[in-house]
Amino acid sequence: MEGPQLTDPDKERRYSALFQQLDSNSDGHVDINELREGLHALGMRGCQGAEQEILRAGDTDQDGQLDFNEFTQYLEERERRLLLMFDSLDRNRDGRIDVSEIQQCFQSLGVQITLGQAKKILQSMDRDGTLTIDWMEWRDHFLLNPLHNMEDVVTFWKHSSMLDIGESLAVPDEFSKKEIRSGMWWKQLLAGGVAGAVSRTGTAPLDRLKVLMQVHGSRSCGRSMWKGLREMLEEGGLRSLWRGNGINVLKIAPESGIKFMAYEQIKKLIRGQHETLRVQERFVAGSLAGAIAQTVIYPMEVLKTRLALRRTGQYSGMSDCARHILRTEGIRAFSKGYLPNLLGIVPYAGIDLAVYETLKNTWLQRYRAGTSADPGVLVLLACGTISSTCGQIASYPLALVRTRMQAQASIVGSPQLSMLALFRHIVEREGILGLYQGIAPNFMKVIPAVSISYVVYENMKRVLGVTSR
Repeated sequence: MEGPQLTDPDKERRYSALFQQLDSNSDGHVDINELREGLHALGMRGCQGAEQEILRAGDTDQDGQLDFNEFTQYLEERERRLLLMFDSLDRNRDGRIDVSEIQQCFQSLGVQITLGQAKKILQSMDRDGTLTIDWMEWRDHFLLNPLHNMEDVVTFWKHSSMLDIGESLAVPDEFSKKEIRSGMWWKQLLAGGVAGAVSRTGTAPLDRLKVLMQVHGSRSCGRSMWKGLREMLEEGGLRSLWRGNGINVLKIAPESGIKFMAYEQIKKLIRGQHETLRVQERFVAGSLAGAIAQTVIYPMEVLKTRLALRRTGQYSGMSDCARHILRTEGIRAFSKGYLPNLLGIVPYAGIDLAVYETLKNTWLQRYRAGTSADPGVLVLLACGTISSTCGQIASYPLALVRTRMQAQASIVGSPQLSMLALFRHIVEREGILGLYQGIAPNFMKVIPAVSISYVVYENMKRVLGVTSR
């Protein structure tokens, strides 16, 4: 069977209807704001910068807007390019793209996906429910999406967003070979790092309150959040709310960098030259990468806890705190709580990733009628927030024990207990709920952390010229 042809007697009517839909003020021209609003109304939320690309390619007279003739010429050239991409996917030349052809396309670019994943991508474009994509479905899906080749399409389908919501996410984001070659990976990490720094600084008072409640829970089980905030203000004033935040922000860079490099190396060991890991493999690689990163930067974690707990005038700064610990407790003090910290990565990473993938796939199956197989950054952010919260609930007792072990030597009269002994000590004195001291402020900081991180991340991507994934 011959492939699809570009001859379309209804083409002018289609173009005219689309132009009128974008030309919101009906002045016969479409400017960049109308393009942006029109693309958003058409459901193209996962394609940041599409309006600039369309205007740059279509605005032949360089007047900053498109008239109908320019718009028509752009769409005709766009359809020719899309036809070439469609033909490259339609390997059996039957005029339709099926699940196996999508899977083969990914494999040809070094990306391994399952038939189930390929089916989800196909269903996002399959308007007539035939489980195949014909030329018109392909054309309408990508007509205003300025992707240039199949590698761009695969990247568009594959990627999610990476945001730091104030906790150490154990499974890093993946980058394509093209993104690594072009240097886009470090811009993504930098944008995420800056967003994480601003987000952590904005929610630092809640983070310090969490640490105080975790450590002093046995002394004050009835301590409320408001009482804790009042005590911090009375003891050290407004600035004391940010104690420990400096080291918390400083550790973002080494932790993110080490995690990324470790993840890339572990990924190669697991999958060889194949680019993308399956969900179970991402869990293993992410957990190992997180464990390596945590091992290297763990002394900074101990410093963060001690600085958050310090009294006014106790230390002059981070280096003074480190010297004091080294002088009075020895080098081993910087590894206290390391075992529960390491053990906490596995339930956190497993539950976080499992819930994230389940929520994302459920959303795609229920609301895939839109124009993109990418759910969009807000949906991914919501999935990430919920999955991270579930992961925290599961791993929180280990996090609390880790913090208590880090702080034991600095608390007068506190017994120096092992991990298991400390678990028993907390349950005997405070009950099971004692293992969740401080979880309320921990949850309270999630929404502001996500909001701050999202806004800063998007602005940093714009400043750094990071293209949408």
